[in-house]
Amino acid sequence: MSDCSGRTGQELSRALEKIGFRVLRRRDEYLYLRHPDGRSTTVPTRDGERIGPGLLALILRDCELWRRQLAELL
Repeated sequence: MSDCSGRTGQELSRALEKIGFRVLRRRDEYLYLRHPDGRSTTVPTRDGERIGPGLLALILRDCELWRRQLAELL
């Protein structure tokens, strides 16, 4: 699923907002997002920096999403 890998934090946060996640706060270069059902995660948003596969897996686990679902949102 290479559609998900190599994405920036900004791209990932926009995709999560499409399914109901809202930015709780922004601190330094991190966004804290929460869904109305209680799921939450933190996404780094450094300019132009790509999210690695390990961190992407953690974010997907926090959001209870599959890579396939994320690829459809991107």
